[in-house]
Amino acid sequence: MEDNHGQHPDQSRRHRDIGGRHCVPDGPEGLSVWATAQQSGPVQRRGRYVPESVKHPARMLPAIAAHAVRAYTRPGDLVLDPMCGIGTTLVEAIHAGRDAIGVEYEPRWSNIADANITHAQHQGATSRASVVRGDATRLRSLLPAALTGQVALVVTSPPYGPTVHGLVRPGADGVAKFDNAYNDGTDRGNLAYRDLTGLADGFAHILTGCATLLRPGGTVVVTARPWRKNGQLVDLPSAVIAAGMRAGLIPTERCVALLAAVRDGHLIARPSFFQLQAVRKARAGGTPLHLITHEDVLIFRRPHNDHPGSEISKETHGDGVVA
Repeated sequence: MEDNHGQHPDQSRRHRDIGGRHCVPDGPEGLSVWATAQQSGPVQRRGRYVPESVKHPARMLPAIAAHAVRAYTRPGDLVLDPMCGIGTTLVEAIHAGRDAIGVEYEPRWSNIADANITHAQHQGATSRASVVRGDATRLRSLLPAALTGQVALVVTSPPYGPTVHGLVRPGADGVAKFDNAYNDGTDRGNLAYRDLTGLADGFAHILTGCATLLRPGGTVVVTARPWRKNGQLVDLPSAVIAAGMRAGLIPTERCVALLAAVRDGHLIARPSFFQLQAVRKARAGGTPLHLITHEDVLIFRRPHNDHPGSEISKETHGDGVVA
């Protein structure tokens, strides 16, 4: 499996199916499986990000952001991440010669994102990036009007709930979690504290703002994965597709970003301690769960017939595709 880094969207096209419809993507020809975990997350970040970056509970793999940036943009393009966390998308964009802007709700993470941008520039990244503090559901009021229609690519990921696996530390009473929450729980403004319906509604507002900032034909890349709550699978990817369509974006591709390495034709999983523990307990109880080895990559396009600054059309056709 090979990444198609550096290949521009205009080089080739092929059909992929998403949401039950046959779509023609603007994305690059090549494998729909992105080999983005040939190195582990800590190895990918080592030296490239400031040490405090590990404190964020849900970090995007740098290779996922780097692949999206190189596949869907050209040098000099503008990349946006409306939920940028520690700034992974921004760092990978400026290392690749693209400018970037991010929005982050929590000051703790935006400060680390600023530090990561500075660190990248000290390492030789020559492009520009900045982070705006604020609520991305109000994206159009946060960012300058001059950016309307200027963004080539949006890369982002919604939260998976108020707590995630985080990091672990062995102790006298067993293994304990730490750095596994977005904040101390007192500020519920983060979308992570909403149920799936509230999360999807908030994310649709964010994508609507992104659609206005995108240039016609611009691309949105969202990574998402389902999770289990009380044993039931929560289908976040389908909710993201619906949110994107509500925002007036056209779904064009559904790819897979590996969270596992590929070695001699086999997947080498990189599970967290708690994921591995949960799968072992489920199997011991007779439920055949498997380790998560990928994230869904949901790719949308802003229609070419929209004009920068105009509202995205909400008219739908009989098959449900937003015009």
